[in-house]
Amino acid sequence: GDTGSAMDAPSAAGLGGADPQLQRFIEVETQKQRFQQLVHQMTELCWEKCMDKPGPKLDSRAETCFVNCVERFIDTSQFILNRLEQTQKSKSAFSESLSD
Repeated sequence: GDTGSAMDAPSAAGLGGADPQLQRFIEVETQKQRFQQLVHQMTELCWEKCMDKPGPKLDSRAETCFVNCVERFIDTSQFILNRLEQTQKSKSAFSESLSD
C-alpha cells in the first residue's frame, strides 16, 4: 500500500478565512475519499485472506471468512474514526477557547 501524499487532503486549518459551508463541504469530501480508500483496502485485504482458490462462486468457508474479515475491518475503522472525531472535537474546542 502507498499511503503517501494521496491521503493528505488540504486541511481545514489552512483555510482559516474560508466560509464554514465550504470548509464543511471539503470535510465531507475528504471523508468520502477516506471511506472509499478504506473500502478498497478492505476488499483487497479480505480477498487475499479468504480467496485461496477463486471460483465462479464463493464456497461457504470463503463466505464466512469474508463476513468475519469485513466485520472486523469495519469495527476497527469505526474505532479509528471515533477516535479521530474526538481528537477533532477537542482540537476545535481548544482553538475556540483561544479565539475568545
